[in-house]
Amino acid sequence: MQKFNCLKLFILLLGLTLPAAWYTTNGTNLTDGYSHIQIKESGVQSAPKGSTIQATIDGHTLTVVFTENLGQVAIEITTATGVPVENLWTPTPNGIQTYLSLTGDYIITFTLPNGDEYYGEFTVTD
Repeated sequence: MQKFNCLKLFILLLGLTLPAAWYTTNGTNLTDGYSHIQIKESGVQSAPKGSTIQATIDGHTLTVVFTENLGQVAIEITTATGVPVENLWTPTPNGIQTYLSLTGDYIITFTLPNGDEYYGEFTVTD
């Protein structure tokens, strides 16, 4: 009887993990609507901190979360052609959320207190 219960448990776990593995390997995002923005280094002098910056776009809403205390971070959002859209300062490890009213291609730049810069490119669609 115990072998039967173990087999049922195994089948149940397999049934739960296979769909999740399938969605992630096929590029499907389980957080419907959110598109993750890849953060890249630009002029980094100290230990890389790009992995502590997590940015997503959902429609017109841009969300940035800092998972580590990086100090007061300057955030600049421009269009892909360089037109300024928004300039913000935020203490970390907090985050920000902002609404971008126009569709198009954007660049977000993060400047840390030590001068290190990171950026991400994203598109706002309807």
